[in-house]
Amino acid sequence: MPDTQSIQRRWEEFRPSKAALFWSCVACIVLTMIVGFTWGGWVTGGTAKEMVSEAVEDARAELASAVCVDRFLDAKDVQSRLSALKKASSWQRGDLIEDAGWVTLPGMDEPVPEAADLCAEQLMTAELAPTNSAAPGTTTAVQ
Repeated sequence: MPDTQSIQRRWEEFRPSKAALFWSCVACIVLTMIVGFTWGGWVTGGTAKEMVSEAVEDARAELASAVCVDRFLDAKDVQSRLSALKKASSWQRGDLIEDAGWVTLPGMDEPVPEAADLCAEQLMTAELAPTNSAAPGTTTAVQ
């Protein structure tokens, strides 16, 4: 019968060389990096900077669109402006809002990019309250 050792016995007697230990460590490092960047959500510094600048632009556009909607709905002739906006084609709505200056924030010379389209989308779904001729908080008596 040949001299066969169990796997446990062979594992106990195994003595790796320095080269085998070195390359095992290198393989573990490389596999950790691959797993981290593909599934772990790790990013490089350049990618992180790009993500931050994109988030800043998106937040600026959302803020400007919220200001745009508020300014648009507080205007005197909101009904006529909203009907004109709804009559315009979808690709012209952003231009109408930009040309009117609704997405140019105070202290800025240029309109905020992408804010006009967001503002137009929000205005298209906005519900206007019916206008009353009486001042808020007053009641009118019927005679």
